[in-house]
Amino acid sequence: MIKPYLMFNRECDEAFKWYQKAFDGEIIAIQKYGDMPPSPDFPIAESDKDLVLHIEMKITETGYILGSDYRQDLQDAGKVCISVELNSEESAIRAWSILSEDGNIHMDLQPTFFAKLHGSVKDKFGVTWMFTVS
Repeated sequence: MIKPYLMFNRECDEAFKWYQKAFDGEIIAIQKYGDMPPSPDFPIAESDKDLVLHIEMKITETGYILGSDYRQDLQDAGKVCISVELNSEESAIRAWSILSEDGNIHMDLQPTFFAKLHGSVKDKFGVTWMFTVS
């Protein structure tokens, strides 16, 4: 099983709430930096204790995404696209409309020769999603 791991600049919690709304997702696990046992080898600043150390969300019947806040600045590489294959046009349209808010549409969600609906959008967190409805 492959589970994409998304890294964020202090906005993982906000992003996963957004994804939970888009996909009616189920959070399987979440740990914050403040949940870690204190260690002099890995000190956690008070301002970082609410950051997400690890989160896992089920977004489709067999699809999961994982994430974390990286404690240093990340640049959006744009080399990874999460492909979501759905059976329901309604589910795709709902998720698409949420993720495209304040995002950048690469290809409108529309019928194609190979799918009932297909499209690609980069969300406001810099994550690119590709939707296909068979």
